[in-house]
Amino acid sequence: MDTELFRQYKETKDIALRNRIAEQYLYVAEILAKKFAGRGVEYDDLYQVASLALVKGIERFDPDLGMQFVTFITPTITGEIKNYFRDRSRLVKYPRKLTQLSAAIRKKSEEILAETGKKPDVATLAAALGEEEETIVKAMEIGSTVSLDSKVKSEDEDREASLYDVIPDKNDRFDAFEQNESLYSAINELSDTEKLLVRYRFTDELSQAETAKRLNVSQMFVSRMERKVLQKLRERLKEE
Repeated sequence: MDTELFRQYKETKDIALRNRIAEQYLYVAEILAKKFAGRGVEYDDLYQVASLALVKGIERFDPDLGMQFVTFITPTITGEIKNYFRDRSRLVKYPRKLTQLSAAIRKKSEEILAETGKKPDVATLAAALGEEEETIVKAMEIGSTVSLDSKVKSEDEDREASLYDVIPDKNDRFDAFEQNESLYSAINELSDTEKLLVRYRFTDELSQAETAKRLNVSQMFVSRMERKVLQKLRERLKEE
């Protein structure tokens, strides 16, 4: 029956039929999104990426090749999720000042804790370091972000591995672009709305839903624009 549905869609390109197929296989997107959740990215964002990959997979799937759709779509969705992790972790860097301040906050917190026996609050840290409380909060958020270099248990639970091990990249196209200048130049060529998206999603670490509220658009719009922006930056960096 599924094969016949795919054949019908291949012939008619009926959107209602495509949506019917997508609903039938959304459980695959849900399972894979849950598998990668808890690694510094919200489940809702991963589910959105997985769902879009599912729809794209339906468009590309050929039912006459004799392959089960689940067999075809599972690595397709997994690949999209891995690409999403790499794009978020490597494409945009935090400002150096905030990164340095984050380290200073950790050091000062340890000193105050050792002296007073109490963990300092934001106001105390701001006074000790001569910074605004808002700046302290931003730097502390950077310090709490999960790094892809942090250690996690592997599936066999016998050893620890970094998230880069869990999400391998055999063809890393960003290794050649260590200089931030190329990235900043590429970002400056984006539209004002696209720049705001980059700021909200990759610097402020907001979810797609929160970003949508800030931009006064739908979450689907944010998801599509995000992928478009990342593709623009990839192509610009490849040219560099």
